[in-house]
Amino acid sequence: MNIIEYFSTNNKEYWLSKIKESDWGAGQFLYELLKNQKLKEYVGENTKVLMLTEGGDLISFCTFADKDDIQPTELTPWIGWVYTFPHYRGHRYVGKLLSYAETLAKADGINSIYISTNHNGLYEKYGYEFFRMMKDMHGEDSRVYVKYL
Repeated sequence: MNIIEYFSTNNKEYWLSKIKESDWGAGQFLYELLKNQKLKEYVGENTKVLMLTEGGDLISFCTFADKDDIQPTELTPWIGWVYTFPHYRGHRYVGKLLSYAETLAKADGINSIYISTNHNGLYEKYGYEFFRMMKDMHGEDSRVYVKYL
């Protein structure tokens, strides 16, 4: 398995088509933002789309960005759009992406990283702890998790 970054790959069209195959509404939204070259405008110029791959298969993906769906906020950076394709679930593959994003944050001297989600009990497995409830861009409550690095 390898972790590749969407914006750094030479085969963006191929990986974009793989992201489009996700059966998740937010995954489709990510696809549209990437297709229309709007993702960085939406969540920050330093955004990375991390993809866990095996050969030509996309196993899991997430973003590592200055912002996510909790805006405006002084909290940064964020892991967002965390998704694992159904066939690969149950193997904690997404942990590889989370760990990679944490390594990127540490390399930039960042000591905490955030995730906004409606899931309860998922990110705790990876060392994240509930931080507080916050309103997302649509005015809905979202659980915000933090991991201190």
